[in-house]
Amino acid sequence: MAASKPMHSHLSFCDAERSWAVATLEALVRAESPTTDKAAVDRCVSEAEQRLVAAGARVVRLRQAAAGDHLRAELGSGRDQVLLLGHLDTVWPVGQLVRVPLRRESGRLYGPGTYDMKAGVVVAMLAARAVFETGPAPALRVVLLLTSDEETGSATSRTVIEAEARRSRAVLVFEPALPGGGVKTSRKGCGDFSIAVSGVAAHAGIEPGAGANAIHELAEQILAIERLQDPGRGVSVSVNVVRGGTRANVVADDARAEVDVRTVSREDAVRLEAALRSLRPHRPGTSLSVAGGFGRPPLERTAAVGRLYALARRVAAGLGMDLAEGGSGGGSDGNFTAALGVPTLDGLGAVGDGAHALHEHVDLDSLAPRAALAAGVVARIFEGELG
Repeated sequence: MAASKPMHSHLSFCDAERSWAVATLEALVRAESPTTDKAAVDRCVSEAEQRLVAAGARVVRLRQAAAGDHLRAELGSGRDQVLLLGHLDTVWPVGQLVRVPLRRESGRLYGPGTYDMKAGVVVAMLAARAVFETGPAPALRVVLLLTSDEETGSATSRTVIEAEARRSRAVLVFEPALPGGGVKTSRKGCGDFSIAVSGVAAHAGIEPGAGANAIHELAEQILAIERLQDPGRGVSVSVNVVRGGTRANVVADDARAEVDVRTVSREDAVRLEAALRSLRPHRPGTSLSVAGGFGRPPLERTAAVGRLYALARRVAAGLGMDLAEGGSGGGSDGNFTAALGVPTLDGLGAVGDGAHALHEHVDLDSLAPRAALAAGVVARIFEGELG
């Protein structure tokens, strides 16, 4: 086993490159990149591509027709790899920077996309540089995969993510840290379902009995769906969008509901999906159909995830950090990689607050320590400490 690079050499390097990191972050934030605007996302991708090429990475642009392009950047060589995973798309429209300008205040950088998750992308880039610019390079490779459709479900990137994960010893995900800087060792799986009810239209005043009210049927179904919730097991089921009917004096012959389902375990995901698909109409003249499914499986805290967290905690301790762990009700691309059985650690991005909110910001002093932490984890994995 090769001798570890001193962890403090990683930290010293990242501290010295703080200005580079902040400048890179500001450039990425200025390149506004809402998921649904391909041209805008591609401009941000080009910004990241130029900086990765300048850092010596071998970069391949994975061009997409239906979404922004994805980037695969590689440093080092060898048969095995560690995957660093992030996304460049945001929830903010082009022009948000006019309404909420990029600004520095009290050691923080405020702006749309800073926390979720362009600062995480910068942390990953700096970590990869630290691994290969602080001494003899390891005889393995780091792959940095930056995608452009995470905020809308990763429809075009999932296949690429899973393919890279299968080739990797471990996956480090640079989504935002938990409050206080903790990492995420579990995430709920995310399901989106649509309940459609068909009925029979009739005049609501003259012959209401001749109709079959789809909205009334859907109301009964919503009550049944609500009973599927089980907070004690980490199961949430929420009907958040309802549509139906045409006019107040016409018995509604159509109604629809959109249902958000979150579960901690894959077992519960299977159980909830089966329960939703087994729904049956109660009112004569109505019919019901269920569409959708779990777009992201749960990221469960398996033994492999636990070992990777333990390794990261040792590295953090060597840097004078106490690295906590926790879970999240939201999903990420790490859900996909963990479901394959690949050791996955999420939340390695920057410390801050305000994901998808107007006060979104990152702590600029967190960038270098977070990058040094990730670099140390990568180095230890290469040396076989993960097992």
